[in-house]
Amino acid sequence: MTPTDPGFESRLEQWGPDLVRTLERVYGAAAAPEVADRLVAIARAAHAARPDDLCALDERRLAEPDWFQRPGMLGYAAYADRFADTLRGVEERVPYLRDLGVGYLHLMPLLTPRPAPNDGGYAVADYRSVRADLGDIDDLRDLATTLRGEGISLCLDLVLNHVAREHEWAVAARAGDAEKRDYFHTFADREGPDAYEATLPEVFPDFAPGNFTWDDELAGWVWTTFNDYQWDVNWSNPSVLCEYADIILTLANLGVEVFRLDAIAFIWKRLGTACQNEPEVHELTRALRTVARIAAPSVLFKAEAIVGPADLPAYLGVGEHAGKVSDLAYHNGLMVQIWSMLASGDVRLASHALQQVPQPPATTAWTTYVRCHDDIGWAIADEDAHAVGIDPWAHRRFLSDWYSGSYPGSWARGLVFQQNEQTGDRRISGSLASLAGLEAGDPQSVARILLAHAVILSFGGLPVIWMGDELGLLNDPAWADDPAHAGDNRWVHRPRMPWTVVDEGQDPRGITSGLRHLLDVRRSLPHLHAASPTEVWDPRDPGVLLVVRRHPSGPLLAAHNVTGEQAWVDADVLHWLGLHTDGLRDAISGTAPSLHEGAIPLEPYAAVWLHDGGV
Repeated sequence: MTPTDPGFESRLEQWGPDLVRTLERVYGAAAAPEVADRLVAIARAAHAARPDDLCALDERRLAEPDWFQRPGMLGYAAYADRFADTLRGVEERVPYLRDLGVGYLHLMPLLTPRPAPNDGGYAVADYRSVRADLGDIDDLRDLATTLRGEGISLCLDLVLNHVAREHEWAVAARAGDAEKRDYFHTFADREGPDAYEATLPEVFPDFAPGNFTWDDELAGWVWTTFNDYQWDVNWSNPSVLCEYADIILTLANLGVEVFRLDAIAFIWKRLGTACQNEPEVHELTRALRTVARIAAPSVLFKAEAIVGPADLPAYLGVGEHAGKVSDLAYHNGLMVQIWSMLASGDVRLASHALQQVPQPPATTAWTTYVRCHDDIGWAIADEDAHAVGIDPWAHRRFLSDWYSGSYPGSWARGLVFQQNEQTGDRRISGSLASLAGLEAGDPQSVARILLAHAVILSFGGLPVIWMGDELGLLNDPAWADDPAHAGDNRWVHRPRMPWTVVDEGQDPRGITSGLRHLLDVRRSLPHLHAASPTEVWDPRDPGVLLVVRRHPSGPLLAAHNVTGEQAWVDADVLHWLGLHTDGLRDAISGTAPSLHEGAIPLEPYAAVWLHDGGV
């Protein structure tokens, strides 16, 4: 393609004014045009270098913008070395992903990090190269090409809040480069850090207390939200924005289609606040997205915003930003509420909390998941708990006790991660299967595993499976054997993929076959397109989560029994939805459900997806 490609020029004409307006709100009216010119020059150069097959992908995606919202879309997330040792190894296992129905593969951080410790790869030393043990840039390009040929989009992490102390920007700053020093938040004494610390939380209180680190070479304090070796970058400097725009487009030209914007909530600093979720975060994301839309319109952004329910919608865009920030965002609240429901056997808190989250813009989608690579923090909003008569502090304590296995009668086998003695906060590590009771030998564990997946598959969004959950992998008993992991028990739920089990087709508990069936059913239901509105109804039976998906062909009712006892879908729910007809079918079983005085019984931990099969 050439720099005068008419498609590029058309998009520039369409999006250019929006880019300037967005930059004005961050850097001021006087600076915005010059910053916009720099970004457009970066976009123009990247588009000129974009391979023809990726330009063709851009055109297809522009013609089918809902490609990632369709009910046949399934995500899969893994560490490349845990999945298949190297990028070449991952490429060899693409048939497994294709057979599972994966259309989106998120490989956890694989760009070159600093030497260990490196926060699991999130302390990036070079955004333009790959970890040597995984391969090189050519291997990354080849993998992306192979995946794309099988209809699978590659997602990579882009850490926005910080770089490793060993990154070239930080090295130059320590060497006295004033321009690069301004890429970071630095302070000559403690006056500034102390003023900020008054309102800043601690992310890793156990092993990284505080938010600032003294550096002898720098001869100053530097902002380090996560670890002393991860230096927060200064987004109030427009050169930082331009650097990241160039990084995104360089990786996009290798074939990366989705960028997980890591730690995005933290990138803007404002004195007197928690320095999270500030308005400029969304303006800067919108600016990056606009540049990507101009140069490589097939690229998607996914916001890694593990924030409270009230702050979450802004990452997909609200008001004038609707649909113009990120395309995807983690629905962390849904994940938390799934585990809360399973422990308590009660959906009332979850129903109320999920009702408070507005429907995302129709061109975007939530990323729904039961587990991910990280720990589980009990993000139960106080106001949600109070609204249903629950003590929020006591409930969070109960969940930590339950999932660490210390609560009487608990079937969960998790580990406490990052206990904060001052606040009582205790997060939890553990694989899905171990947290659901499989490790403890609970006879209802498999049903819980499948039920949790039924929730994320029917709720609305792009569902993502964490590597091994489709097999029921348990906690890794050898997680601490590697000295680099010994201090971080999140590695307990990051075992290696057991390819012998996969290759031999072992599925003694029926987890894999059960999940595959749910995926097959989901593909057949247009109601589960992410753009179809999701409604969480007030529960009739406190053990049954009721989720309604609206579609022109009629509604679908997804009902989930989160208890170990029989529960009911009440007759009035069916009547209100117009589903009390002879054509009523449960899509999961493929049969007409049995009715008892107009109500439908649900077996323990069972799900039904009810719709009018005659439509």
